Amino acid sequence: MMLSNKYLLFILRLILGGVFIYASLDKIAHPFAFAKIIWFYRIMPADLLNLLALFLPWLELLTGVLLIIGYWENAAALLVAGMLAAFIAALSIALSHGIDINCGCFSTTSKARSPVINLIIRDILMLAACFLIVRAPASWLSLDRLLSRSKPAAL
Repeated sequence: MMLSNKYLLFILRLILGGVFIYASLDKIAHPFAFAKIIWFYRIMPADLLNLLALFLPWLELLTGVLLIIGYWENAAALLVAGMLAAFIAALSIALSHGIDINCGCFSTTSKARSPVINLIIRDILMLAACFLIVRAPASWLSLDRLLSRSKPAAL
């Protein structure tokens, strides 16, 4: 039923895309502060911190835009699902080690705190939305759907 509801899938695309675009903006603007947040998780080799702090926010921005416009919809949703799985793992490790961290989800400031279990639950819900998007046909108002209609029929 949910997979056939074109409006629900469209709204899920907009929400996920918007969340990932919003999440990327402060990290793009403050990569050094984001690298410090990643370091506090204590699960990443120091040599990779700066690379991840520079690369991840741009990937979040790109996948967010792709979800909103519905272009490469499944690929974008799978990339978002992969990022969410990594975020869930990192948050779970921090929780199991009793590390009180600023997750770095939406802001690089120390004011951006929330109970880690709430963050894990939020990410699991977004992960479920990703799988709904991947399992459904190209959703309503998506560029993928528009382009598939405009292709000439094969001979």
